[in-house]
Amino acid sequence: MTKFEQKFSLGSMSRRSAIRSAALVATVVSVSGCTSERPQIDDRKVDILITGGQVYDGTGSPWVKRDIGITGDKITFVGHADTAGVEGKETIDAKGLAVTPGFIDMHSHADPDKPEHRKMLPQRYQGITTVVVGVDGFAKDTVAEDFARYRETGLGANLITYVGFNTAREAVMGMSDQPATPEQIRAMQDYIDRGMRGGAFGMSSGLFYTPATYAKTDEVIEVAKVSGRYHGIYDTHDRDLGAVYKGIGYLASTAEAIEIGEKSGNKVIFSHFSPQSVRNYGRASEGAKLIEDARARGVDVMAAQHPYTATQSGLKPYTMPDWALAGGKEDLLKRYSDPATRTRMQADSEAMVALRGGAEKLVFTQTGNRAELSQELVGLNLKQVADEWGVTPFEAAFRLVSENFEEGVGVMNLDLYDIENIRFLAKQDWMMTGTDGYSMPAGKGAAHPRTFGAFTNKLRRLVLDEHQVTLPFAIRGMTGLAATFLGLEQRGLIKEGFYADINVIDLEKLRDKATYKDPQQYSEGMVDVIINGEFALRSGEPTETLPGLPIARGES
Repeated sequence: MTKFEQKFSLGSMSRRSAIRSAALVATVVSVSGCTSERPQIDDRKVDILITGGQVYDGTGSPWVKRDIGITGDKITFVGHADTAGVEGKETIDAKGLAVTPGFIDMHSHADPDKPEHRKMLPQRYQGITTVVVGVDGFAKDTVAEDFARYRETGLGANLITYVGFNTAREAVMGMSDQPATPEQIRAMQDYIDRGMRGGAFGMSSGLFYTPATYAKTDEVIEVAKVSGRYHGIYDTHDRDLGAVYKGIGYLASTAEAIEIGEKSGNKVIFSHFSPQSVRNYGRASEGAKLIEDARARGVDVMAAQHPYTATQSGLKPYTMPDWALAGGKEDLLKRYSDPATRTRMQADSEAMVALRGGAEKLVFTQTGNRAELSQELVGLNLKQVADEWGVTPFEAAFRLVSENFEEGVGVMNLDLYDIENIRFLAKQDWMMTGTDGYSMPAGKGAAHPRTFGAFTNKLRRLVLDEHQVTLPFAIRGMTGLAATFLGLEQRGLIKEGFYADINVIDLEKLRDKATYKDPQQYSEGMVDVIINGEFALRSGEPTETLPGLPIARGES
């Protein structure tokens, strides 16, 4: 059965109105990745014709003026429509506008299982047509079941996932800080294998987070070998980006991630690569050299970034030492109840917070799957909350962590990244882009602006305003480079036979509106966003469609 037949047998025809019988392709790519022939155009009539745009094809080449024809879910014409006699049932006049492949978000926390998140509005307004989820090591092995459900419900964008090392370790060992036994390693390998067989693109890890932080390098390599057998990807939030108390350090952490990928047979992606903490300002080139050296010896290693100087994660890993969290909540409470252990815990916590710039730099947010905080706390920093409660920052942090142990408390860490490091890394040939953001619709409350503006901020600030890199180079990193790394043979380029994931952009109006003070604002400048041949954004407004598809490993 061809991939085209599979797609329709899984119930997508009923919600893919753009696929019409008169436009069925003659030949499509099979699961094995054979090159497709050009889809046949019936009477030179396409469903959508984009005319007169400045086409950035995703390869990094300068723009050219071309017309683009879409039939069903594929690009069926690129050229000069008047000369070729191609007409559209619907026409987009793109004169003076940029036309690009849809953007690929290489590190996303989009959550299609929440109905209000499924439409992925923050992504649409940024031109993101594919999201990569299951990151940071937290992703279940139920990929096949999840994908079957997404085909029924629809998605606001195409979706790719990893299966998580952290989740596998917790499923097998709980929150134990002990080394895995051979039997436990085999059980974790089985977990990863189920996810890979279900369509995961590889294994993600978050060695910064418990319980994965308790795993030694060799343990991770052994488990990752399962993904390597599938020619997969090792996606990592590595162990120490530079702000870990008594950690291994930025460079050793970078080297460890490369070693894990190299020895397990996986490609490697640092999914938000930039050194953290003031002590690592200006040091991006040192980590970049490790990546360049690995690439020179044949390791397929790349990275992604977002353009902000603040991070967002959880209060627990930012303020509680790993040894105190071992075993879970009850063990944490027991340690806190012992005066001597509590004194040690507080000293470590205060040192951890100092590395992050102090309690004033940790701002409470309300996004994603984190615990529901009192609105009185959202937007305040840890010191302000501690002062209001009349306790130390450590005591305030412990109370919030223990009360919300499972869900976690969301915080931003302001000024942890260096803008000069960000600018340097944006210029690297192997750098892609990720939001590290969620998919909730815009509302009220503190959040990280990256959810609503990572791609548009990078294009507006680093490209159009500062001219750090050229527009073709930046678009390549968001499209063709990302698709090539992921192995998506029919996405990421404006090319006949490729899936019609396309953005029409008004570069003069393109800008992110989300700020740290008012973060939940959609970006501007996307005129039309097309996903699999259907409008997700039309004339700057979102449509009611859910045109995205789950993409399993080996598919496009």
